[in-house]
Amino acid sequence: MKKQSNASLLLGAAFLMATSAIGPGFLTQTTVFTETLLASFGFVILISIIIDIGAQMNIWRIIAVSEKRAQDIANDVLPGLGYFLAALIVMGGLAFNIGNIAGAGLGTNVIFGISPELGALLSGILAIGIFLVKEAGRLMDRFTQILGFVMIGLTLYVMFTAQPPVGEAVVKTFVPDKIDILAIITLVGGTVGGYITFAGGHRLIDAGVKGKEALPEVTKSSVSAIGIASIMRIFLFLAALGVVSQGLALDPSNPPASVFQLAAGNIGYKMFGVVMWAAAITSVVGAAYTSVSFIRTLSPAVEKYHKWVIVGFIAISTFVFVLVGKPVKILVLVGSLNGLILPIALGVMLIAAYKTKIVGDYKHPLWMTIFGVIIVIAMSYMGVYSLINGIPELFK
Repeated sequence: MKKQSNASLLLGAAFLMATSAIGPGFLTQTTVFTETLLASFGFVILISIIIDIGAQMNIWRIIAVSEKRAQDIANDVLPGLGYFLAALIVMGGLAFNIGNIAGAGLGTNVIFGISPELGALLSGILAIGIFLVKEAGRLMDRFTQILGFVMIGLTLYVMFTAQPPVGEAVVKTFVPDKIDILAIITLVGGTVGGYITFAGGHRLIDAGVKGKEALPEVTKSSVSAIGIASIMRIFLFLAALGVVSQGLALDPSNPPASVFQLAAGNIGYKMFGVVMWAAAITSVVGAAYTSVSFIRTLSPAVEKYHKWVIVGFIAISTFVFVLVGKPVKILVLVGSLNGLILPIALGVMLIAAYKTKIVGDYKHPLWMTIFGVIIVIAMSYMGVYSLINGIPELFK
């Protein structure tokens, strides 16, 4: 019975992370890059998957073996560092949650024709409802799994109707016409950047799946999470490639919606509404849960009332969107900061992996450390580049 329960928790953690990654930005980025890079975008997806797996395996393993959340590990590495990391995560999570709520409003607008603001409000209430039930963790796992399957299933249907040149996509995945470094970094940031990579790791700690004996399961779950997000990315890429290869132009104001509409007509457009809403609402749940998990252990009051803090987090995101609209300038700045979170967090984890007071007698695989260090260097460079370009944009 315990094994079955563990399998369910591991799948839940994988889907929480994957659906946190698959948000409105994920849908738009995938479509836009497919339009510009065509079949060669397959290479970008392949490289980003390899980097994502390297980052995620390192972080989840060290969280599991230390039996602590990331902010507590960071404080053990350097006192105060956990507070800094928590501040970055919460700022990023709140700003992006406003974007996620906006996406949920857009999805309901497409499905039901109601205003995005009303749709966002209703979606926010639904997300809050998940955390008010007694078995919130289990309901969250089930909710993200069901909507994850819905998103993948609908996108698969649209992919088949778009009739993409699969052979060409396979060839260009390994022999691209051009390589776009910025696209790789954008995809990595969108899949394991900010709070996203910690969503599943912290979920497993909360559920009691931790310690050296749990490492094989944790590693499998971490790779499964990237696999789920990548399957969605590949299906959407092929759907968009099918549409673009037919010489059809995508609507620049909403590229992913036009992929669904051009491939499958009005039914496709309604399907896009469902996919957009599912992507957005699961990201709302994941961002709220993970952001608050970063401040739970830093304050006894937050630990005691963490469910209500999550509720407040979603409520604030919802009301900011409904009352103010999408705060583009805040998103620009926090998007730049988000680029720095992964290298900082992964760097801290790699240092922690070699501190016996944190991991005991655990020996971290050398190949994972080397893989992690390469990712830290590459993402640091791009994170700084993005921050330097983001701040002037803020004050324009």
